[in-house]
Amino acid sequence: MLGLMMDSPLLVSTLLEHAESTHGSTEIVSRRCEGDIHRYTMKDAAGRARRIANLLARYDIQQGDRVATLAWNNYRHFELYYGISGTGAVLHTINPRLFAEQLVYIINHAEDRLVFVDLTFVPLLEAIQGQISGVEKFIILCDEDKMPDTSLANAHCYETLLAAESDQFQWPEFDERSACSMCYTSGTTGNPKGVLYSHRSTVLHALASVGEEVMGMASSTCFLPVVPMFHVNAWGTPYSAAITGAKQVFPGPGMDGASLWELIEAEKPDLLLGVPTVWLMLLNHMDSIGKKLDSVENVIVGGSAAPISMIRAFQEKHDAFLIHAWGMTEMSPVGTLNSHNKHMEALPLEERYQLQAKQGRPVYGVEMKIVDDNLQPLPRDGVASGRLLVRGPWIVNGYYKNEASDSFIDGWFDTGDVATIDEHNYLTIVDRSKDVIKSGGEWISSIDMENIAVGHPELTECCVIGVPHPKWDERPVLLAIKQPGSSLSEDDVKAYLDDKIVKWWMPDKVLFVEELPHTATGKLHKVPLREQYHDLLM
Repeated sequence: MLGLMMDSPLLVSTLLEHAESTHGSTEIVSRRCEGDIHRYTMKDAAGRARRIANLLARYDIQQGDRVATLAWNNYRHFELYYGISGTGAVLHTINPRLFAEQLVYIINHAEDRLVFVDLTFVPLLEAIQGQISGVEKFIILCDEDKMPDTSLANAHCYETLLAAESDQFQWPEFDERSACSMCYTSGTTGNPKGVLYSHRSTVLHALASVGEEVMGMASSTCFLPVVPMFHVNAWGTPYSAAITGAKQVFPGPGMDGASLWELIEAEKPDLLLGVPTVWLMLLNHMDSIGKKLDSVENVIVGGSAAPISMIRAFQEKHDAFLIHAWGMTEMSPVGTLNSHNKHMEALPLEERYQLQAKQGRPVYGVEMKIVDDNLQPLPRDGVASGRLLVRGPWIVNGYYKNEASDSFIDGWFDTGDVATIDEHNYLTIVDRSKDVIKSGGEWISSIDMENIAVGHPELTECCVIGVPHPKWDERPVLLAIKQPGSSLSEDDVKAYLDDKIVKWWMPDKVLFVEELPHTATGKLHKVPLREQYHDLLM
């Protein structure tokens, strides 16, 4: 027997319609690339999203067509989230931190027809436009008087185009399992892979993430998301804000401590979201000026683990509670959060800090387990560590264009992380099984860098490890064996790598060694190396 309930599709456009009718006066504040502060309301955003939809129709963008964005966290990017996906087209957010070869690959692989681009990133596209011939138009996110003198062919001004369109549009209704947005994850080896979110998964993720045990959003919330909209959908907060009517404060390109403090002081957000690197810069700036983050109540940290010292600094200097979060691009991305609860309140402060250092408990909708190499379940005792597998309605079930992967196991997704789970279902990430390095919240592939470095004619073997760093959480260190008689220097190796890797991949140190340890199967054995060089950069 089936229930007698209406079957309304879960579509991104319904979030915006709800926001406009219920939270229309909610303010959205942005720092623009132009440097000034922009303000408008959720109602304004909804009207402009409809203009975008009409513009896409004029350009014959059909349901399922991919439309890319290369933009900061700002109001224009927010309205594009809805204007593109609401029509049935697929919003493809592009990470501008990728190097040129990867940008070319993902734009061509996604078959993007249009690219909306912030002023900052126009030079990135100018440098590769000859290799992305499938892009029909470049739309620059600025006013007419700020249009750059660009070499991009078929470039147009966003504001001029929008002004010519009507703000009346009827959002179409279609299957909620239709593709909504796309984000590429590079992982550790090979080409980046496309993660294709559905309308259903996006709405469910947003509904689950707003609860008090998760991000705790409400109409009274004012939040500042430093986590980028160009990657992992700013942890889904553009959708959560539409549900709750929370005020959004977008930092745009101003990611340094002073710029963030200026916005925090002016707009009084109570919730901040970002990676440890950003919060370290903010904390250092606050120390330098002797000020306190009076309005901030909670700071959500993801991307990589925050040290106890950061948890302590936010609590003891700013009365702000640090919430660890964990997830992946393949998980939309929220998987676990370590939110405040009564159990924590009862703990002595130092014990509470130790608990806060864990990655937290799963959000409803996310199942997780750890298994051994034979895929047998391991106990949830906080001691046993194993491969972390997850499943749920907003977790990937395959990659775009059926890219081959061994990450899907009997209906579960293998995260590539090694973790423990305790008796209270708290997750702790122990290691990354493929030795990927996370620096400032971004992935660095040790294997890719090793393969590039060993291409130097005077190097016989290379090993890249992640070493703890006081600012960036981890930085790569390259260990290399030279050919006999070689006089190669550290600067020589870095010069060789300079045009082959993105700048923030550059190893902090290049160390020459006589030999490298290997496992019984001949693979590089990195665990003892990480232990040996643990304090190298501290």
